[in-house]
Amino acid sequence: MMRPSHPAGLTLKAGTAWDETYARCLRAAPEAFDEDRARNLWAGAWQRDGVPQPAVSPVDGTDLPGPPFLDDAEAHRAVAAAYDQHQRWRRVPLAERRARVTAALDAMTEHRDLLALLLVWEIGKPWRLACADVDRCIEGVRWYVDAAPGHLEGRVALDAPVTNIASWNYPMSVLMHAMLVQVLAGNATVAKVPTNGGLSCLTLAAALGAREGLPLTLISGSGARLNDALVRSPHVGCVSFVGGRRAGARIAAALSGLDRRHILEQEGLNTWGVWEYSDWDLLGGQLRKTYEYAKQRCTAYPRFVVQRSLLDRFLAAYLGAVREIRFGHPLAVAAPEDPFPELDFGPLINNAKAKELAGLTEDTIAAGGLPLYRGSLDDGRFLPGQDTSAYLAPAAILAPPPSSPLHHAEPFGPVDTIVVVDTEAELLSSMNASNGALVATLSCDDESTAGRLAQEIRAFKVGINKPRSRGDREERFGGHGNSWRGAVVGGELLTRAVTRGPREERLPGNYPDYLLLPS
Repeated sequence: MMRPSHPAGLTLKAGTAWDETYARCLRAAPEAFDEDRARNLWAGAWQRDGVPQPAVSPVDGTDLPGPPFLDDAEAHRAVAAAYDQHQRWRRVPLAERRARVTAALDAMTEHRDLLALLLVWEIGKPWRLACADVDRCIEGVRWYVDAAPGHLEGRVALDAPVTNIASWNYPMSVLMHAMLVQVLAGNATVAKVPTNGGLSCLTLAAALGAREGLPLTLISGSGARLNDALVRSPHVGCVSFVGGRRAGARIAAALSGLDRRHILEQEGLNTWGVWEYSDWDLLGGQLRKTYEYAKQRCTAYPRFVVQRSLLDRFLAAYLGAVREIRFGHPLAVAAPEDPFPELDFGPLINNAKAKELAGLTEDTIAAGGLPLYRGSLDDGRFLPGQDTSAYLAPAAILAPPPSSPLHHAEPFGPVDTIVVVDTEAELLSSMNASNGALVATLSCDDESTAGRLAQEIRAFKVGINKPRSRGDREERFGGHGNSWRGAVVGGELLTRAVTRGPREERLPGNYPDYLLLPS
């Protein structure tokens, strides 16, 4: 199969330069942006405080406004101010909360393209995926606005605000979505801007919400320094976290001894098993989609566990898919007025991550892993002379040695590992290598066999011949093992996690020692 060809002499799409994009932010929300920096939002006002950190775009190294870091004492004051907002907001009638959240969503819809363009520059999402992130936030929260009368019947807000610490990869559809649902349920909400990206997008979205009177707090700072304020402060009613296991473990330890609601979504090595299977055309299309956003998401599939007798046919489908991957600068076009390029992914979140993962790939091969595929940046779609240090071409390694982190940990980038097995027991052992995951898939012709095996896969959602995603409406979402702690969410459960019912209840979830939460 031929590699995709990329046109020479690419240029930046008209109207998308960073200077033009930031100028639009200044016009849209002058209260939240200064010429030289963004502000923190707390106590109902945009504060020119904190120490701005250096930041560059992963797209091409362009300088960006960095997060204005608060120290621990300042963060405690912001959380205390949110507690005061919470006491007022929790008494606002549901009808008014629904109207104000809807007005904020309408404003975000008006500025949808600007929010998406900020995501392109700040975290490197291709245009289609950036738009999807914004749209999922807006459409998802509208669903909760419509469902709120049923979800909230007989329930009241918590006694204190909800704090949010989330990774950088989905600023709108995960972090802002959660904040707006928490506000809809009657809580004030506090969020820490992800250190690695999303500042300007979240600042603009928060400004649009704050204008409608929503009790939003948006602050920046080192996670290690702000954890005491965001997790252990007596002014906190619930902690919501999305991120890696190391940071999640620190938060879980900080929660120890506190009878406090929490939602801790942590990484897991999501796996895709192939056993007694034959529909290779279907699988080939699915495999290409696994590379969206360079696998920088909590439900990505970086590990494939394949029955030995099917390895040749699996590799034909897999290599055919990976050779079709299109990556590069998300705003590079042949002519300025051309539409945005159709890419599977752009850069990784920063050049340090690209360098780390490239080195880990080479180390794994040197230790005995077999290189099945190694792409080249020469295959990418770039502007002439641009900085490409944050980009990494796809790679795949067969049989990573047990000594390699790639054997048991999520790479969070476009590097796959493939493990060959002979028995069902080996299949399950290899699919459960990381002690818990959020999602898994099993490609298997016989549904009864697949259903039986799925019962022993330690992932919260298991797809039979289809991938699974996070989702948060009609079905619940959580994790097994070390991939999740606290309340399971999704649909009505997301609302229940941040409200209290009329009597004592046990929230569905994964708690240490089956923690019983009072209502």
